[in-house]
Amino acid sequence: MSSPAKMLAFGIPLAVALASPVSAANEPRTRLVSCEVGSCLLVTGRRADAASTVTINGHPVSVRGARKWRASLPLDTVRAWSAPYARSIVVSVDEADARASSSAEADLPIGLFGHAADLTTLVVTMK
Repeated sequence: MSSPAKMLAFGIPLAVALASPVSAANEPRTRLVSCEVGSCLLVTGRRADAASTVTINGHPVSVRGARKWRASLPLDTVRAWSAPYARSIVVSVDEADARASSSAEADLPIGLFGHAADLTTLVVTMK
């Protein structure tokens, strides 16, 4: 195998592997937090322009922050906007100039809208 062919054979997979964590870091994330109404879902993400609109499951939401944003939604609101037993939500960022829009699924905390009637073991670990 020639030297340029070796570089391509090893360089492309390496470039893909190195690029994946960067794109994963830009994906929206969710977690449960305490809030004034009890429990809320905190959704965080990034956007290119601070004026861009953020929607969750098609509903515009108020966010705090500029490019690195966060939104806190009561669980009743998220439940009303989601399918029964949902495991993810769709987070969309509509660019301010209306030329582009991006959407991504964000996983919900495990068991958030499900039930665990047959739960035999629960393992809890501390960070």
